[in-house]
Amino acid sequence: MKVGNLNIALIGNPNVGKTSVFNQLTGLNQQVGNYPGITVEKKVGVCKLASNLKATILDLPGTYSLNASSLDENVVIELLLNKNDKDYPDVAIVVTEVENLKRNLLLFTQIKDLEIPTILVINMSDRMKSRGISLDIPYLEKILKTKIALISSRKGQGIDDLKNLIVNFKNLPTEPCLNASEIDPEYFGNLRKAFPTQLLYKLWLVITQDVNFVNLDRKQLDVPSFTKSKDQLKRLQHKETIKRYQFINDVLKKGQTIDESSATDLRAKLDRILMHRIGGYLIFFFIMMLIFQSIFDWSSVPMDFIDNTFASLATWTESVLPKGMLTSLITQGIIPGLGGIIIFIPQIAFLFLFISVLEESGYMSRVVFLMDKSMRKFGLSGKSVVPLISGTACAIPAIMATRNIENWKERLISILVTPFTTCSARLPVYATIISIIVPDKRVFFIFNMQGFALMGMYLIGFIMALVSAWVLHKTLKINSKSYFVVEMPNYKLPMFKNVGINVVEKTKSFVTGAGKIILALSVVLWFLASYGPGKNFDKAEEIVRAQSNDSESIEVKVASYKLENSYIGNIGKAIEPAIKPLGYDWKIGIAIVSSFAAREVFVGTLATIYSIEDSKNQEATIKNKLSEEINESTGDKLFNVASGVSLLLFYAFAMQCMSTLAITKKETNSWKWPVIQLVFMSGFAYITAFIAYQILK
Repeated sequence: MKVGNLNIALIGNPNVGKTSVFNQLTGLNQQVGNYPGITVEKKVGVCKLASNLKATILDLPGTYSLNASSLDENVVIELLLNKNDKDYPDVAIVVTEVENLKRNLLLFTQIKDLEIPTILVINMSDRMKSRGISLDIPYLEKILKTKIALISSRKGQGIDDLKNLIVNFKNLPTEPCLNASEIDPEYFGNLRKAFPTQLLYKLWLVITQDVNFVNLDRKQLDVPSFTKSKDQLKRLQHKETIKRYQFINDVLKKGQTIDESSATDLRAKLDRILMHRIGGYLIFFFIMMLIFQSIFDWSSVPMDFIDNTFASLATWTESVLPKGMLTSLITQGIIPGLGGIIIFIPQIAFLFLFISVLEESGYMSRVVFLMDKSMRKFGLSGKSVVPLISGTACAIPAIMATRNIENWKERLISILVTPFTTCSARLPVYATIISIIVPDKRVFFIFNMQGFALMGMYLIGFIMALVSAWVLHKTLKINSKSYFVVEMPNYKLPMFKNVGINVVEKTKSFVTGAGKIILALSVVLWFLASYGPGKNFDKAEEIVRAQSNDSESIEVKVASYKLENSYIGNIGKAIEPAIKPLGYDWKIGIAIVSSFAAREVFVGTLATIYSIEDSKNQEATIKNKLSEEINESTGDKLFNVASGVSLLLFYAFAMQCMSTLAITKKETNSWKWPVIQLVFMSGFAYITAFIAYQILK
């Protein structure tokens, strides 16, 4: 144990409010990353317990038991087995919830067998009265051999009691609350004789689970006295589970009283409405429509403010700094590039806000159940809805979320089609193009046409994901069994603290992640656009003056001529023949190529290019510059309905995210599938954009 610092593992079933407890203890003092070498999310926070004591709290993935069936659950077991792990807990906090105590206690009894100081947290105590539940806490503490914190993470009740229990963790009993070895005394007796210094239940987990235990060579276990077949081990696991539930039933007969006559249940009534076989879909569609309307309506004011602020900042910076390369880099590269991504913070924040509210309320689980039958027609399961909806934030964690899908074929299809879902990185592109080509008009007084257009893009992506899934389902020859289990959490009002933390963390990770890429690319693009090969670039002013008599616009023409003959101009001109049939010019081509690193770079790239070209008019916002751009070939506006729709469809279908390809490779353990993703999605995007432009022009 570190001096003055405790390691605490927060463990529990899904939907018990574990994240709420984590947020109550840590607030915004938390970090999100991945465990080394794997794609499982790792959430760590710091909680100050006393003047000289802090706790590092690790929020472990949700698990129903220590009988692992997924990569997430393996993470929990491996940490609890390996005392040499730097994150090994001094204290384990097992979070349960008052309405499902019987099911939650299975995991608790298993962790107690590992002889780790363990605190039992019973959450949602504020619902006890409405459910007619009462608990005998002293009796439960005695029989379960632990200390219990009865809390309500929603109302912040009992958190101080929990902190006091953590501070006094040395007083916690560590002995198991039941003897699991009784399921087969002879077998466990042989284990005890062979490994007298090892903890018996740890040995059992090493034998039955595919986990690493650094203090034990697995080959030592391959001896006749305790080697059993998989079927025999499964039967022993079932006997263990039955024995634990028998113990839990006996405990709760005396420790928990439920008076159903005093319970008030609104859940069944809401389920009949929200999960209706027809009405449920209509309600979900209506909720989605309201979300996209709000994204455009509510975010317009802060977006306009940010847009104008960055334009003014570039002008002010140019006026106060001396002329030179550094000033040019700042005003024409860095400020426009960052402004091109920060402007979309309001829309992204609102998107995460609504998704968080739906998840917190318990409604998202109903959507999963509702969609299951529909998804199966396309070779998916109801659980595939989670990554598809999560993909509206980012395809990377959405693909990672497919680990909960037990069927390999369904999981593979979900991984391959999830990138079609419109992620937040596409949102800046959609918002910019839609604001230029779709009128800002009201329909039926309350609905915005731009909001309808944005929702249409999300629907197109979702429909394409389903169509692709159906094709893959028919073509992939993979035999696998399928079953669907989903837990329905209780409805509850979203906790504003949880929602707020989620919005802040997700938005911050989007901005910082994209910001690093954009800042680096902005500097590279500025250099490529500010310098060029040959006399055409070096003698641009001399050439333009010889060709033009208009002295008032000479500086703008020189800037445009320099840009066209710069390094980036030459690159753009080289690829222009390939993208011209789609309605794009060489500037858009540069933005498309640069956005293969990340889609959101598209807007920042255009902002940098147009700021360099029009350096004397820094007050003009990126939206105005794009809407006024002229296609040199036709003389018409570059961003019209035909080219705009073409560009929207291209970004709806193209695989322009190197990180997504990397995570697909990681999750499938093969380069075959990401290559198929890249070729199919990009090829389909090009063909679709070509057809759309040729029809609409």
